[in-house]
Amino acid sequence: MNTLVIAGVSGALALLLAVAALGDSNARRLRQRAKAMRRPAGEAAGTAAGGRGDSLLRTRKSTMPLIEALAERLLPNQSAIRNRLARTGHDVSVGTYALICALVAIIAAGALKLAAGLPLVAAALGGLAAGVLLPHLGTGLIAARRRAAFTAGFPEAVGLMVRGVKSGLPITETMAVVGQELPAPVGTEFRRISDHIRLGSQPETVLLEAAQRLDIPEFKFFVITLSIQRETGGNLAESLNNLGDLLRGRRQMKLKIKAMSSEAKASAYILGALPVGMFAIINTINPDYAAVLYSDPRGQVLLGGGIVSLLTAAAVMAKMIRFEI
Repeated sequence: MNTLVIAGVSGALALLLAVAALGDSNARRLRQRAKAMRRPAGEAAGTAAGGRGDSLLRTRKSTMPLIEALAERLLPNQSAIRNRLARTGHDVSVGTYALICALVAIIAAGALKLAAGLPLVAAALGGLAAGVLLPHLGTGLIAARRRAAFTAGFPEAVGLMVRGVKSGLPITETMAVVGQELPAPVGTEFRRISDHIRLGSQPETVLLEAAQRLDIPEFKFFVITLSIQRETGGNLAESLNNLGDLLRGRRQMKLKIKAMSSEAKASAYILGALPVGMFAIINTINPDYAAVLYSDPRGQVLLGGGIVSLLTAAAVMAKMIRFEI
């Protein structure tokens, strides 16, 4: 049975890699031809953007057409998946994400079958859960880090726009300056916005799309401020300056909450790690004594209840220290 499982996992991996290689070879030839045709324009755009690239010339390419077609047909709620992938800051298509999920599911199922000795059905269900949850959690973690970096650098971008507006520049030009002067992820997003505006898109539409893609409250405040100022008029520099003060105040409040809750979080980490550490110590000293907990059905029930209780307590404590500002 183990030989059949190894053969099945190896065959599935070989099939997925062959499909990916076939699609990538075709796309590589198309990219080389396109690069040769537009090299002067690409160099000019890169020079104008301060050598940072990331202009609209770099459109998303389908490196795996077959996987992309299958993903387009089978995956539900693809717009939400695209928005989630876009928040990571990496150019990952839905087909590539589906391929990663499939590879993780196959590897996890094989590991559960061979290493843990689970039945084939249980290993398949565990692999399916891992293929769905692990990439989802990974993209969420990457998006959260990028969102935190954007939030930290956004007040500086607003201050730069305030100085640009006070010097007489229009807001679209100041956004282009922000894209050139500031590093990623703030500069990357503003370069993308300014590129779309230069190609003829309406600024309101581009900003609303960016706000939906980023899903960051601070940037939504910025979009709302510009929309209100465009409709009602007034001093744009003063409005942006007030927005910058608001963003800095929110950041200071978040840091204060983090500092005040650090002691409770440290206590939660210690209490949460204590059962796991004690079980590891007992399992090292007397493996036969600890094996009853996961070999006996009654011990498995107790172990499952303990894990559920520990996760529930961690979720409650995390919710208690999370405030909406």
